[in-house]
Amino acid sequence: QVQLVESGGGLVQAGGSLRLSCATSAFTFSNRAMGWFRQAPGKEREFVAAISWISSTTNYADSVKGRFTISRDNAKNTMYLQMNSLKPEDTAVYYCARSRFQTPQIETRNYDTWGQGTQVTVSS
Repeated sequence: QVQLVESGGGLVQAGGSLRLSCATSAFTFSNRAMGWFRQAPGKEREFVAAISWISSTTNYADSVKGRFTISRDNAKNTMYLQMNSLKPEDTAVYYCARSRFQTPQIETRNYDTWGQGTQVTVSS
């Protein structure tokens, strides 16, 4: 069974930082782009960031550019999302996902495997 396991969420004050991790197996991680999405209460799931298989290409939502950094360690089969200068509007459940392709994708339909999510809450 394919599994993606997120960790690192929590409660932080505005302006603070958190680092999310997404761990999986080598079979799941290999040769695929990966992405982060988030979903706030009452809202649709939205794209946050994505990274290509060899980390040469990244893509960010405008709302997080300059504050969030996506990275991956293919030797550890783990992806990360470093979140700095957090704002209350960043509050959401954050999901990692595996793309169907090697290049970063923005649309949820281009991802075939999802984690269970980790809650990020930013207080004002």
